[in-house]
Amino acid sequence: MTDSQLPRNSYQYSFLAIIVAASTLVIDRSQPRYNIAPVSSSGFVWLFNRLWRGNFVWGLKLNRHGFLMSTNASVVATSFPDLFAVRAEKAMRGTQTLKPELANVKACVFDIFGTVVDWRSSVIAEAITWGKTKGLNINWVEFTDRWRGGYRPAMDKVRKGEIPWTNLDDLHRMILEDLLKQYKIEGLNEEEKVKCVHVWRRLKPWPDSVEGLTRLRKKCIISPMSNGNVALMTNLSKFAGLPWDVILGSDIVRHYKPDRELYMSAPFYLDLKPEEVMMCAAHFGDLHAASSYGLRTGFIYRPNEFGGSGLSVPDKAKPDDFDVVSVSIVDLAQQMGA
Repeated sequence: MTDSQLPRNSYQYSFLAIIVAASTLVIDRSQPRYNIAPVSSSGFVWLFNRLWRGNFVWGLKLNRHGFLMSTNASVVATSFPDLFAVRAEKAMRGTQTLKPELANVKACVFDIFGTVVDWRSSVIAEAITWGKTKGLNINWVEFTDRWRGGYRPAMDKVRKGEIPWTNLDDLHRMILEDLLKQYKIEGLNEEEKVKCVHVWRRLKPWPDSVEGLTRLRKKCIISPMSNGNVALMTNLSKFAGLPWDVILGSDIVRHYKPDRELYMSAPFYLDLKPEEVMMCAAHFGDLHAASSYGLRTGFIYRPNEFGGSGLSVPDKAKPDDFDVVSVSIVDLAQQMGA
């Protein structure tokens, strides 16, 4: 494609970005969970030619799942137009080259909750099902948001020395006990409470997570860098099919984010320099903390983490805010040359 054939304004790029997002998703039905994978360049060119040149004879046959996946991608595109426009322009000009400063990155470590797995929808769905079996008329969306809302205050008590070291599974249990009292849920035995707490070990990955991590693993060491303890991370990874090379956890160093000890555990245990490790997350605070300790940073946009609730607002990054700014883990892998 020559320069004269390229779109000439940001609106056209934003429109094309939506097409890029929608047209680069296919469903891999050979996997237990349907994964997203990029289509071939020829497939994109076919769709581009038909749409951009005004020929709207689609010839596309999408089932309900395929339609929803493509629609979701275009919703992300419209809510994040600047980054999608930049990514679309680079794709057309063939400038998907690895930044020189990232050439020495040997490991990518990931925040988990919200970045790799969809914690909120997963917990809500399981809570609703469990509540029906118990005959409980509870607002499980509110319950879930309050459970998650207690996460940071509980960890801060540990960080400030107000309570002794307590791993995340046990902090989740402490918060749950308070919620059971607030919602007047009684009569649960120990086994039932443990199963409730372990819902955080049964979270579904975002549709691009497994595919993106699998691709990235061919180039880099990949590991979680989460506030979760090793047992939580191991069981969650088994459930979600996350293909880590190694599992690092907060209980190894007995610190929570944003403490230096947790971030620096990655270069220490992987025998790397800080600048050879990239912290990947959907949250600014996580990335800014990692950067302050010398790690590279990769942002992954997760517009649906909070489901439009008042719990929080998803972070949005501009293309140059971090070393890599991506719209999915597949996109991050591509930008890393995987």
